[in-house]
Amino acid sequence: MSQAEDKTATLLATLWIKVRPLVEERLNTLDQASAAASAGALTDEKRKEGASSAHKLAGSLGMYGYDEGTRIARQLEQLLEGGSPDAARLSTLIAELRESIPA
Repeated sequence: MSQAEDKTATLLATLWIKVRPLVEERLNTLDQASAAASAGALTDEKRKEGASSAHKLAGSLGMYGYDEGTRIARQLEQLLEGGSPDAARLSTLIAELRESIPA
C-alpha cells in the first residue's frame, strides 16, 4: 500500500468512527419500521422514514467500501418504497445489513 493509500485508509477509518453513531441511528429507524410492519401497524410516515434511512445508508456505506451493506440497503429502500412490505423479508434484510457492517 502506498503512503497516499495508507493515509486515505486511515482517514476513512477515522471518519467511520465518527459516522458510526449515525449509522446506528438509521439502523434503529429501520428496526422501528420492521417492528411496525410485523405488528401490522406500519404507517406511511414510518415507511417513508425507513426508506429514507435505507437510502442514506446505501450511499454512506458505499463511500466507506461496504458494498454488501450498500446492496442490502438498496433492497430495503426498494422494499419500503413499494408500499406494504413483507414484514419477514424486511426483518431478514435488516439482520443481514447489521451483519454486513463492522462494529
